[in-house]
Amino acid sequence: MTSNTTQDALIIGGGLAGLTCALRLADQGVKVAVLEKGDSERYACNSRICGGAFHVSYRDVYEPPAALLNAINTLTQGFAKAELANTMAHHAATAVNFLKSKGVRYMKVGNASHRQTTLAPPIATKGRDYWHGRGGDVMLRTLQAALKQAGGTLLINTRALNLRMAGGACVGVEAEQNGARVNLDARNVVICDGGFQANHELLKAYITREPTKIRQRNAQTAIGDGLKMARAAGAQLTAMNRFYGHPLIQDALTNDDLWPFPVMDDLCVAGVVVDLSANRFVDEGLGGVYLANHIAGMDDPLAGTVIYDHPIWEGPGKAFLTPANPLIVSNGGTVHKANTLFELAQKAGLPAAALEATVAHYNAAVDAGATAQLTPARSVTRHQAWPIRTAPFYAARLVAGITYTMGGIAIDGDSRVLDHNNNPITGLYAAGACSGGLEGGEAAGYVGGLSKSATTGFRAAEHIAANRAR
Repeated sequence: MTSNTTQDALIIGGGLAGLTCALRLADQGVKVAVLEKGDSERYACNSRICGGAFHVSYRDVYEPPAALLNAINTLTQGFAKAELANTMAHHAATAVNFLKSKGVRYMKVGNASHRQTTLAPPIATKGRDYWHGRGGDVMLRTLQAALKQAGGTLLINTRALNLRMAGGACVGVEAEQNGARVNLDARNVVICDGGFQANHELLKAYITREPTKIRQRNAQTAIGDGLKMARAAGAQLTAMNRFYGHPLIQDALTNDDLWPFPVMDDLCVAGVVVDLSANRFVDEGLGGVYLANHIAGMDDPLAGTVIYDHPIWEGPGKAFLTPANPLIVSNGGTVHKANTLFELAQKAGLPAAALEATVAHYNAAVDAGATAQLTPARSVTRHQAWPIRTAPFYAARLVAGITYTMGGIAIDGDSRVLDHNNNPITGLYAAGACSGGLEGGEAAGYVGGLSKSATTGFRAAEHIAANRAR
């Protein structure tokens, strides 16, 4: 076991949160090193393969803070911790501007509010190399180069194993570096290693009974190391039963051309989602992230089927940048098609009479503007409910695609890790998807992974630098 020169800060994880934090520290003359377990400079992580949109609860990061705060509280139904919601609303634009000042490029994609600040160049719409030389890949390489120029260090093939604690404070990290155990000393440690979405044991404990029956829609490198280290050091954990993701066509379990895109959200929120008895079991109007969580939580996560008709297929089905129509078919997905609901049910393996009854009851509620009276209720605040009556009719089996977990290490507005008494643990911070308390709740409220990572990483750096100067 060796010991290295003391750093002002050690950052665990070289994704967006980690590099933002490290670069902001290096800019202020803070001695900083990033520990990245990947074994090459193009290491896999969610930030590298992301879609690229910076937003706050589907609103442009440059909207007034009051509007962003309202969006966060509305989408999370008040679940978001007030201090964290305020931090996001007031500082997301600052973090985005900081990245821009370091060479990260953005572009507008369409008219949607949440795509007005999207990484450039945009990702490709198909193929396993959709991210190469684009979006997140370019962003991380840009930040890596800027960190080196600013005097920071990126330690590849270095995996943090344990936090080193002394007198209730974090004083460094025990790590494995190029196969050897090392003790790394630091005045501050920032955990930025992502969520626990690729850890089946943790998924089974918090997210789904059947981890093998959801699709890993991510880089499959985030396994909750930082979360477990923080927990062992006395950190408080937030609710961990929600994740960001999307419904995908079930063939995505075996066909890599069907993830991460196209997603099935627009078909699901316009049509109906039924179980194997052809009964609705979820409020489709709450959106794709909520649907993915609900599907993953079913006794059988592969029991969901979306039902829709031709106007939905030709309308919402073509709405997304990587549209379900035609990509789920052209990329090899199984979509059943029939001229009657009875015939469709037979093809999809559903009870025909029950499906006809479910759709008829649903259509009557849509016509009467009474979808709130359905069981379960069908909300229309965020997404229009379309009737299903025009042939041909379609059915596709679903699987929940998980991108990152929302719950994790409890932090305050400066990204300081909190103990079980809500007191900061000296010298310990967490940023990005490993942190919790901002997203999730009953509504699986989504605030925005890239914005959350950049903002919490930036805030950690600001607090470390400010306290170092005292």
